[in-house]
Amino acid sequence: MAEDLYTKICRILEKKQLSISGISRELKAQGFDEHRLILTGYLRALRDMNKLNEVEIPPSKIYVCVEGSETLDNDLYSILSKHIHTLDPDTRFPLAVCILSSIFERPVFREELKIMGINESHMRNHRRSLVTVREVAGKDIRDLRRSITRINIPDHDPGYEFDQDSVTEKATSLENSVLIALTKEMSDLSGLVPKTKQVTLI
Repeated sequence: MAEDLYTKICRILEKKQLSISGISRELKAQGFDEHRLILTGYLRALRDMNKLNEVEIPPSKIYVCVEGSETLDNDLYSILSKHIHTLDPDTRFPLAVCILSSIFERPVFREELKIMGINESHMRNHRRSLVTVREVAGKDIRDLRRSITRINIPDHDPGYEFDQDSVTEKATSLENSVLIALTKEMSDLSGLVPKTKQVTLI
């Protein structure tokens, strides 16, 4: 039964990210009615086994299925979220915008930031001296919003971009550290990285 439950949860989370309540509702609709505390414990066990990613979007925790997912979007957002959340809260919003904008070569939408656990507090209290982030408006952003099909971007969801000329050395250093960690996690480095690292190079 546990295997069947895991399969059901992964199918539910294939194309969307949900809270415990959302997952519970979807399971009930499929005829699986389990006590919320049991479901909560099961989801946390899957998180500890790295089969689910848990992203905190106060007041809820959002779950994303990562094992067996073949879509770049869930993998990229969830892995990037993990590394972004090792940084100071006031740097997360501008750096997430910088990194995703550079990867996708377009503005970043609020929905994408929410998936990564960037909340209103991060956006409101971000370190403006790090890099200048501005909201994008107009017809171009509406057309761009409609062109994204791999995730659901709500109508009127705002987009954000950064001013390249405002990027500080500190922002570049933090961005590079996250991108290096992201590259390592998304690449097979077996046979390339020694199992025991040298302390000094001769």
